[in-house]
Amino acid sequence: MRILGLRGATTCDEDSVAEIDRRTQALVREMLERNGIEHEDIISIVFTATDDLHAQFPATSARALGLGDVPLICARELDIVGAMPRAIRVLMHLSTERERAELHHVYLGAAKALRDDLPE
Repeated sequence: MRILGLRGATTCDEDSVAEIDRRTQALVREMLERNGIEHEDIISIVFTATDDLHAQFPATSARALGLGDVPLICARELDIVGAMPRAIRVLMHLSTERERAELHHVYLGAAKALRDDLPE
């Protein structure tokens, strides 16, 4: 077994609990599904959000997917001039037998522009 990191990001149209829930859950679901990740494979998840998102912790949104027993933490994204607004980023730590090149990082919505070098 090895420990690998899986990345993802999404954007919100507005700063509301419903929107943060919807976008965070869609992103985490897609990360799990696209990579065939089982609950027990997840070691921990780090979420960051830009300074313009205040309504909800992305970790709270993820807990609603049944991840309450997984260590989750949120942090503020760096406030860089010209950075993408209303963005949520994810770093998921996994225990897996896969190779790094086999992972499919997931970027949804406007966040696709953050990593346009990655295949779909």
